[in-house]
Amino acid sequence: MLSEFWFNLKLGLFHVLDWNAYDHVLFLIALVATCTFENYKKVFWLVSIFTVGHTLSLFLAAFDLVSVDSGIIEFLIPVSILFTGLYNIIFYKKNAKTSSLKLLYFFTLFFGLVHGFGFSSYFKMISISSENKSLMLIEFALGVELSQLVVVVFVLLLAFIVQNIFNFSKRDWVLIASSVVIGLCIPILADTWLW
Repeated sequence: MLSEFWFNLKLGLFHVLDWNAYDHVLFLIALVATCTFENYKKVFWLVSIFTVGHTLSLFLAAFDLVSVDSGIIEFLIPVSILFTGLYNIIFYKKNAKTSSLKLLYFFTLFFGLVHGFGFSSYFKMISISSENKSLMLIEFALGVELSQLVVVVFVLLLAFIVQNIFNFSKRDWVLIASSVVIGLCIPILADTWLW
């Protein structure tokens, strides 16, 4: 039982941290690029809302309650990264306002659903032989959450170093981090373009 828990946890953990699945990491970088350790509440809510959406869509797909065309999902994943990076650049000064935060939380939930559906075919494949799909889903989602925590802490630490040791302004950090994410996302978008 414990060995299954660790196996499923590691599946979720390394599915996000896999170099071939870097789109998830790019989204997380864009999601918290405007944050610092001082904004831990905002970071907590953003990552938690993303996880709720992500886990909900995994659940819906795993139990065949919802089926979404994988081509559309593969296209929407880089769109979510591009949107979040552009949101950071365009609304950087307005990010503290409640109305723009509510909008960001809404899109974070929606993009969590999208990214979860991106994982759903993989999860369905690995869960075929599972006797308790719900438990496996929870363990897998916990692994995903832990890996997201690793990425977020790394990004916040990097932001701290860049801003406090190398004396970049927060604005410059947000613009550079978001621009790099957008640049890395464009080839993914080109590969998954629907038209």
